Amino acid sequence: MTVEITSHEELRELLGVPHARAANKERTRLHERDREWLGASPFCLMATAGADGSCDVSPKGDPAGFALVLDDATIALPERPGNKRADGYRNILDNPHVGLLFLIPGRTDTLRINGRARLVSDAPWFDDMVVKGHRPVLAVVVEIEQIFYHCAKAFLRSALWRPETWQPDVLPSRARLIKEVEALPESLEDLERYYGPEYATKIYA
Repeated sequence: MTVEITSHEELRELLGVPHARAANKERTRLHERDREWLGASPFCLMATAGADGSCDVSPKGDPAGFALVLDDATIALPERPGNKRADGYRNILDNPHVGLLFLIPGRTDTLRINGRARLVSDAPWFDDMVVKGHRPVLAVVVEIEQIFYHCAKAFLRSALWRPETWQPDVLPSRARLIKEVEALPESLEDLERYYGPEYATKIYA
């Protein structure tokens, strides 16, 4: 029989009380070490939720330091050419709350930032976000409400950064996957060509 947790009290009774170090680690402003972390991070995950509560998590990646620090309580993330679905951006227009998880390859701890976001289509600091000639047409500005470092346990359990555990070929290629699950009109050969070696040359186009 499935036993469902339906209250905060039940949850706390099941999991116990957090250690003081975990309970009290939240901050609201960037420390110099946070700035250094952001400067070394080439990748983050951005979580958003729509007005109806539906959720989305979107990966963001660029050369290390792509998250621009505007001041001690504000950062900005550039938009790069993508699939134009704009799921997270549409959520932000309806609900400004966002959660960010910044990774550094090989590190098992992460930097978490939660705050309120807004979309900006231009600002003087857009010039500082140019990569390979691409100036973003949009940036997500996040006013930090909560910032802290997250422990390594999930990365250690998953062995995420251990190359001997990597299995990139455990599933079919990207082209074959989407051909099978999305019923696209393009041929498999056309999709393989599109997602082939030249794909990496068009990521800022």
